Amino acid sequence: MLSRHFLRSKVLQALYAHEMDQVDTVSVMKDFEYHIGRINELGILQVALLPKTLEVAERVIEEGKKKFRPTDEEKTPNRKFLNNEYLRRLADNFDLRRYSEKWAGCWQTNEDLVRESFIEFRKTNTYCEYLSHPDTDFKQDKELAIMLFRFLMNREALVAAVAERSLLWEDDFEQIAQYNFMMLKTLDEDRLDEAMQWPIMYDRRLEKDEADMDFARQLLRQTIENRADGDAMIKERLQGWEFERVALMDILLINMAMAEFISCPTIPEKVTVDEYIELSKEFSSERSRLFINAILDKLVMELRKRGKINKSGRGLMEE
Repeated sequence: MLSRHFLRSKVLQALYAHEMDQVDTVSVMKDFEYHIGRINELGILQVALLPKTLEVAERVIEEGKKKFRPTDEEKTPNRKFLNNEYLRRLADNFDLRRYSEKWAGCWQTNEDLVRESFIEFRKTNTYCEYLSHPDTDFKQDKELAIMLFRFLMNREALVAAVAERSLLWEDDFEQIAQYNFMMLKTLDEDRLDEAMQWPIMYDRRLEKDEADMDFARQLLRQTIENRADGDAMIKERLQGWEFERVALMDILLINMAMAEFISCPTIPEKVTVDEYIELSKEFSSERSRLFINAILDKLVMELRKRGKINKSGRGLMEE
């Protein structure tokens, strides 16, 4: 379920850490595997907020009834949210419960943040309009749950509580939230039930997920092993600029692109160039985009001449 663009960004971060810490290749590879594995934990932490909010909401509503002077609304609360079928099915899913028990203990210790978030969500037009309709169906329940998820993912206190568990999660949070948002939208009435296999972010049992991870592993290893040759090729093509003055992130991106040109015969050169230009926008400067594009154009032609690039398929870059 992880995109190759996301995996490239994780490889780049691993290479940067390798440059800073100067550890051996084996250690870099192990750390990379560990951090990718923990992406599943981040994904579950995010989704687990939905059944946790339902649990907290029930307590908040019951507490309102027990106040010394409850309002009429608190005496006879509208239980439509508590009966939300989509949220109930999420809470009953065996796999999600199992993963949550393993990874989502964060919300037990930060239940006050979940409580505050639900109380704020109750004030939104989305929530009020949902309660105002006497009838309900699965589609309506699902739409409310999706909006709740978006609301929770934009709560700074919740994001901070998650980010405390890993230094890399602050950067990953938004993209994993987007993946989860799209995944939750795909769950329909026929599919979402107690027995449904929960779609985690990286599932080693799936051929595609493992193929994508093999791509990332190879990219990381090849970039490290060919770094000296890659740096030498970059130096030869710098005009009026000292290699030492080039941003480290740009050097790493160009070396990654070269490794991908050589070791991934099914990925068109144009796709590779476009990917690393996009990564430069995320991790480097605006000027880097032009610099990387110019250097890669020269390196593609040189690598072809040396017979290092052997591509197959459509969409290959034209000279």
